[in-house]
Amino acid sequence: MTHHLRSGYTTGACAAAAAKGAAQLLVSKTLVTEVSIDLPAGVSATFQLHGQSFSAHEASCFVIKDAGDDPDITNGAEVHATATANPPPPPFIEGGNKINIVGGIGIGTVTKPGLAVPPGEWAINPVPRTMIEQAVSGVLSEFKIHHREFKIVISIPDGEERAKKTLNARLGIIGGLSILGTTGIVRPISAKAWTDTIDASLDVAKACGCRTVILSTGRSSEMAAQRHFSQLPEEACIMMGDHVAYALRACAKRGFMEPVVACQFAKLLKISCGHENTHAAASELDLAVLRGWAEAAHISPEIVAIIAKANTAREIAVTTDFDRALMTLVAGRATLAAAVHAPGIRVYPLLCRYDGSVIDGAIQPCALTGNNAGVQTGATSQTYILDNNTMK
Repeated sequence: MTHHLRSGYTTGACAAAAAKGAAQLLVSKTLVTEVSIDLPAGVSATFQLHGQSFSAHEASCFVIKDAGDDPDITNGAEVHATATANPPPPPFIEGGNKINIVGGIGIGTVTKPGLAVPPGEWAINPVPRTMIEQAVSGVLSEFKIHHREFKIVISIPDGEERAKKTLNARLGIIGGLSILGTTGIVRPISAKAWTDTIDASLDVAKACGCRTVILSTGRSSEMAAQRHFSQLPEEACIMMGDHVAYALRACAKRGFMEPVVACQFAKLLKISCGHENTHAAASELDLAVLRGWAEAAHISPEIVAIIAKANTAREIAVTTDFDRALMTLVAGRATLAAAVHAPGIRVYPLLCRYDGSVIDGAIQPCALTGNNAGVQTGATSQTYILDNNTMK
């Protein structure tokens, strides 16, 4: 009998639910015991509220985070939200309200560049911030509240203590946890469950006649790849997560010798360094290695200087505006490293930007283009990033 691991919810989803609950308590002045919110994953979820209180101008409550069957450091954390309302000074925002989202106790602040949030801001990532805004706006619309200013404070009472068990401080997130999540849902990442899923997914792709597959490290990259290769069947999209070497060997076993690997720059760099697993707990990203490669390849001194000063791989990608020579260098290294994990395999990296688009390039695998003569190339055979016009 197969045991299906139970999914959980991200801190972003919990914060949005708590914010909606606080807003509803504030405007309705009645007890609210649960709220439902729409998640970016395309489903709705219902959350139980705790610690409800409200007065004329302020209300608060909290949601207890449930990380499902793969609990992380935030599992069981109380994600609190406090909503306060004040009439804004004129001129009013036409047809709407102003919602100001800030961090409270246990929420970290960003002190270094290279993350999704700039230095000086609360560590509340863009997708959770949007979720909170939408949840609160929905309440205000339902109760026909206009021309008001609402302050939403998100806090996790023991967040600073929990953060000591994470890499937050090393990344420049000080004083607490981050509010994270791109889909609202935490998928269990039990290694055996995940590798079994990779095997099953590849078997389905093979049975459906797919000539090649797209291996994605995460949902954001998978969605970017699906948009990029819009004509590919759903069965060709395989979520490998951090299990790069396992997925590549599983591909080779089934004859998928030209897989696409869709990922963002940090994961691509880890792959290029030869790590079998790209999870933070299983591999350490050493930007000094990248700097050595760049110097050996005679990448411009300006780019090398950016690498030398960078705190994260993301910072390098954004600051250099995804410099073509550097991206090509890392993609080529990733292709070589992949062949070590699975001899004979030829990987085609699809490098995804942080806005969901992909990087232009000049090479594409024949299995995706229908070109039986082999791989279609552009100006240089050393460019490994896929062409934006593929499958269009």
